[in-house]
Order: sequence, then structure tokens, then C-alpha cells
Amino acid sequence: MKPFHKGKLYRVSLTPFRILVGYYFLTVGIVALLLSLPAARQEGADWSAMDAIFVAASSVSVTGLTTVSIPDTFTVTGIFILIFALQVGGIGIMTISTFFWIMLGKKIGLKQRQLIKADQNQLNLSGLVQMLKQILYLIILIEAAGALVLGTYYLNYFSSPQEAFLQGLFASVSATTNAGFDITGESLKPFAHDYFVQFITMILIILGAIGFPVWIEIKKFLFHKNTNEQFRFSLFTKITTATYFILLFVGTIVIIALEFNDFFAGKSWHESLFYALFQSTTMRSAGLLTMDINEFSVPTILFLSALMFIGASPSSVGGGIRTTTFALSILFLFHYAKGHRTIKIFNREIHPEDIIKSLVVLMLAVVMYSLSVLLLAITEDASLIAIIFETASAFGTCGASMGITPTLSTFGKWLLILLMFIGRVGILSFLFLMAKNEKAPDFHYPKERVIIG
Repeated sequence: MKPFHKGKLYRVSLTPFRILVGYYFLTVGIVALLLSLPAARQEGADWSAMDAIFVAASSVSVTGLTTVSIPDTFTVTGIFILIFALQVGGIGIMTISTFFWIMLGKKIGLKQRQLIKADQNQLNLSGLVQMLKQILYLIILIEAAGALVLGTYYLNYFSSPQEAFLQGLFASVSATTNAGFDITGESLKPFAHDYFVQFITMILIILGAIGFPVWIEIKKFLFHKNTNEQFRFSLFTKITTATYFILLFVGTIVIIALEFNDFFAGKSWHESLFYALFQSTTMRSAGLLTMDINEFSVPTILFLSALMFIGASPSSVGGGIRTTTFALSILFLFHYAKGHRTIKIFNREIHPEDIIKSLVVLMLAVVMYSLSVLLLAITEDASLIAIIFETASAFGTCGASMGITPTLSTFGKWLLILLMFIGRVGILSFLFLMAKNEKAPDFHYPKERVIIG
């Protein structure tokens, strides 16, 4: 046995990413315990330790996949515990904890700022606390407005004001955090022909998925006219907003084209439009549905799986590889095919490190997703198309389901929990979880070319 070097301490390095992941694991454990309290569950409801862990992980990762029926399992107390879990997962654990830290009059130090930076996927430490305050205020304002509008409107659907506003509150929080949970027992299928409910829900989903930095920049744009400074939207906001709405538009057109002679056959133009538009919106990361997804054809289900794999914008409530990763990967392929070695867009040039990051995220996500599909195909008694869809839903923290999640084996459920967790914290954070804080080497070997392709 080799002796320890004098003065050298061997221990696990607690990087900000590892601490953050630990916080999320701890939060999942706390939520699982709270949901298991007798006051949170209806008498006689089926419930197991696996159900507790799965639903807790799904709520903290704002996914929406579940092994139990939410309205048949939880009491009003349990529903409010879920709302709390969705807020923590959607806004970010560091946003919530920083808010309470400030309320107690505590100073936000360097370590806390590093955790905030990791949690919100930011590039620098400056202005983080102010950003978190704006995020918290904006999301609470949006959820409150959504709850008021939907709750008031739901008076037409539910027998009592208490039930109507509880449904409205949960629907608003679930849509804004892109969680995909519902307490109707049928997602939004009861409102399949109510375009007002669908429109409000789509607005809430988009506001949650477009990215917190985009909100803040829009706020600055609206109020900068009162100052003398010239305002310019960042390249991030331009790329992620353009990509998000292009995917939304293309998704709607493709769904209509694929289902024109199938699911949409015999339906009016406005029914087809809203079915396609809503599914294109929700399949990015929200998971709320106005129809049974099994009614779509196989090509459409594969296309929707691709949308869930891409997911929402960075620094938002959604998962997946994120819109900027998809955009930079496509732009890099396009520019490289034209013989260019850089990406120029919106009168700016993309930093080479960001291009490398996007390709790393895409490559790792494809490997991870493909391996997960392979493992589930081996262990589960389900069709391949259902496995492909359910795996994409977990990774994209979407929550849409073809109905196989409750029937998965224990291994299959744990695998989906891992995918939901990775989808929430992000591929890069998961990759950095395994990295060490090592000093960069101060030497280089001679470079040599390798034949590619």
C-alpha cells in the first residue's frame, strides 16, 4: 500500500454542479416524503415507495410522467405539495432558496452565486441575484394572472368556485412550469373544443419555455425608452426566440400534413389547426394534451418525439437538448457544408467554444437517448414506438405519455427517473458532474492531421 503524501488530503471535490445535483436529490427525497403523508393521499389510494420517488422526481424535474392517477391519489393538501414541487423545479431550486435567504436578511456570497450560475446556466456571476428576483416576480405574476383568468372561466365547467379556482391555479402553474401534470384526470381533453382555454394554456406554456433571460430583455426593451441608453437584444435572445417560433410553426405544418388523411380526416379547418398548433406547442416540453396521442399515426409520433428531444430554451422551465443547441448544430452543418469554419448570424459571430458545446451536448444526448431506448426495448413489454416516445418525453421533461409508464418494470422506472433528472439539470451540468477542478495543462504535443469521413 502506497503511503499518503505528506500534507495531501484525498477527498471528493464538491464542485458547484455536484452541490446543485445534491440539492435536487435532497428536494426529490423531501417531496417524496411529503407526498407519502396520510394527509396528502386519499384513503385507499394505491401508493408505494416507487410511486413516491417517481412522482417526486417527475414533479421536481417538471416532467409530468406519473405512475398513478393524480386526482384519484392526492387530496387537496397533496395537490398543493405538488404545486410547491413544480415551483421549485420550474423556477429552480437556487431561485427559491435565494429568495428565502434574502427574506432572512442574509448576504448572498460567492459560493451561493456560483450555485445560482450553475442552476440558471449563466455565463458570469454579475447581476445574478437581481436576475433571480426578476424571474421570481415575473413567474408569480404570470401564474397568478393565468390562475385568475382560468379559474374565473372554469366557473362554467365546475360546480363550485373552490373547485374551479383550484383547477385554474393548478392548470396555470402546470402550464407555466411546463410540468404536464393535471388534476382533471384527462389532461386538457375536456377542453378539446374550447379554444379559449387552449389559447391561454399555450400562452402560459410559451412564457415558461421561451427562457427567463428573454423575459428580462423584453422587460428592459419596454422600459428603456425612459432612459437615454440604446437597447439591443442579445444574440442569445435572437437565436432562441427565432428557433422556438420556427419550430412551433414548422411543427404545426408538419402535424397537419402528416395527419391530413388520418386523424384530421373529416374535421373542420379550425379543429385541425388547433389540434396541430396545441400539440406542436405542448410537445416541446409541457406535455398537456387535448387528445389521445395513440390516435396519431406512427410518423407523427416519431416527429413529436423529435420535438420533445429538442425541448425548450436554455434557462427556462423545459428540458431536452434546448433550442440553442439544435440551432447551433444545424447552423454549423450548413456553414461547414459551404466551406466556412465560423458561424455568422444576426451580424455577430458565434464563439467557437459555444459551437463545441452544442455538438458535445447533441452527441452525448443522442448516445444517451439511443442507449435508453435499447435498454427499455430489452426489459419492457411494450411496442418500440411507445418506448421511443416515452423516452423522449422523459428526457425532454415533457410528460406526454402513450400510457406505458405505470406498467414499466422497476428498472424502466428508474431509467426514466434518471432521464428526467438529466433533462432538468441539463446535459452539460450532468457532464460537469463527473469533471474535476483540474488545472489546465501548460504544455502541448505536436499536432497531426487524421483522415475523417
